[in-house]
Amino acid sequence: MSSPTLKVGIVGLGRLGQRHAINLAQRVPNAEVVAACSPVPAELDWAASQLGITTGYADYDALLAHPGLDAVFLVTPTSLHADQIIAALRAGKHVFCEKPLSLDLADCLKVEAEAARHPQLTIMIGFVRRFDASYHDAQQKIAQGLIGKPYLVRSQTCDQNDPSGAFMRFAPTSGGIFLDCSVHDIDLARWLLGNPAPKRVYASGTNAIHTGLQAFGDVDNGLATVEFSDGSMASFMASRTMAHGHETLTEVFGTGGRLAVGSNPRLNRVEISDAHGVRNECTPDFYARFTDAFLIEAQEFTDAALGRRTLSLTLHDATEATRIGLAMTQAMREARPVEF
Repeated sequence: MSSPTLKVGIVGLGRLGQRHAINLAQRVPNAEVVAACSPVPAELDWAASQLGITTGYADYDALLAHPGLDAVFLVTPTSLHADQIIAALRAGKHVFCEKPLSLDLADCLKVEAEAARHPQLTIMIGFVRRFDASYHDAQQKIAQGLIGKPYLVRSQTCDQNDPSGAFMRFAPTSGGIFLDCSVHDIDLARWLLGNPAPKRVYASGTNAIHTGLQAFGDVDNGLATVEFSDGSMASFMASRTMAHGHETLTEVFGTGGRLAVGSNPRLNRVEISDAHGVRNECTPDFYARFTDAFLIEAQEFTDAALGRRTLSLTLHDATEATRIGLAMTQAMREARPVEF
């Protein structure tokens, strides 16, 4: 019989890791965070003082040996994802891992192969937008035929400009703007179009503000188009230079209509009317936009690991998102179309 509570170890307690830890410790009723893991002592101190997680490990293997541990929640650098997932599976643990699965397609396939050897274990990659109420509603409407046959997705992830350029320190390991930002849009496009196979990609980019990204083969604004084998298409934009806030917008065009999610990135339902006109404040970052979705995502993983439901997305979905993101990056850097 499944335990009524999933005993979780949180791995990585940076900005997003802390938010996941708070959800698991305080907002997911059938999860219990029994240990934390980080090579940064201050992060373990935060877990102890803020959440009462007094068992901390600097070493990941030591965490995996924690008595009674059921699952790990990986919020670690992408370069560690594949090896950490495989180690957890071999230790008999359920795994949640933040996106992307990996920046290397071979590593994605290695993880899929290892997961196939442990069918009793749940493994989930954090494509959080699938758990947003509006995106879920749009997908349901498309599946019900509301807009006819969908043939084009236009989706963008645009972050507010950070004048300090603090994100630059992650540039050497992020995989570039398409794998760091557009991977969410890629996953959405596949999901909303019915998981078609990619055929060809085109991409380009520019550095409008953060010219230092050029040294890493990266850009602060990128555009890409993906052609799928069934004739459908997707168009993506990613930006790190928005003046007004974070903006996630997705449009789906069908033979009988169009759906749009996030056309106005409003912070709330307050409208301001003053000498500047009529306006609303905008979401400052991705977490403000998807706060509820992060909680629903954590709850689905917990319920699936406890055997109460099946996951609504697969490990292969994560592999395909990486595969397409890598092709988009290659197309931009080599200034040529890339075929699959």
